[in-house]
Amino acid sequence: MAVPGSAPGSASGFVGRKARSMLGQVGDLFVIALEGLRRSWDVKSWWWEFVDQCWFLARVTSVPVLLVSLPLGATVALQVGELAWQLGAGSATGSAVFVGLIREVAPLASALLIAGAGGSAMTSDIGARHIRDELSAMEVMSVNPIHRLVTPRMWAASTIAVCLCPLVILAGASGGYFFNVVVQGVTPGAYFDGALSLVVSSDLYVTLFKAWIFGFIAAAVACYKGMTCATSPVGVGRAVNQATVVTFMLVFAFNYVISAVYFLAYPPRSL
Repeated sequence: MAVPGSAPGSASGFVGRKARSMLGQVGDLFVIALEGLRRSWDVKSWWWEFVDQCWFLARVTSVPVLLVSLPLGATVALQVGELAWQLGAGSATGSAVFVGLIREVAPLASALLIAGAGGSAMTSDIGARHIRDELSAMEVMSVNPIHRLVTPRMWAASTIAVCLCPLVILAGASGGYFFNVVVQGVTPGAYFDGALSLVVSSDLYVTLFKAWIFGFIAAAVACYKGMTCATSPVGVGRAVNQATVVTFMLVFAFNYVISAVYFLAYPPRSL
């Protein structure tokens, strides 16, 4: 006898189907990502595609990341500086700006720009190849589309995400310097002395590691959505939207996990 509430049209049946579909999509995503990494050693087969993708990602993300980081650093300096002045610790603003930029803002900003500007282009490009049956044609010619298309894009996104971190830190620190020194009257020596008092080398290493992971996630999700989209222009558009949303969710989730593990292993030091 059927269990009550387990009919195909019931709420529990709908939830079960959605859960199985979600687990299947997660499995497919991991398969594509791992398959893309499996032949990474064969650099000569994807080197020029990697160079093209690096140039494209650098071209579409470098200016926007500067425009995002400048007001972001200025806003942090303005808000923290006002509070620091009320507490009589105006020189601590530099510490807050640099610590926030290096530990959290730099990898997140680079990843979100990679996902928004570069990942959407990756999804639309591979999705267009998918609806034109170019991926199937590559398989017929004994060319693995994952090795030829996904592998260089994952490595390119990871590389450019790491390279964007210094730009974010520099632009954000410049914006913070303007508001903290020029507007609020803190001396430049106090600003930079406070900035270097809490930052340690491990912060920078973890930031670059997070940026690499986030870039890899953005490219893997973008390629997966492009390769599995519906075979229509509408399907490509929906895949672009889904890839951006899923990447943002995964980036923030992984950022929390990595930051929590890092703070447990290396507790922040005090002034």
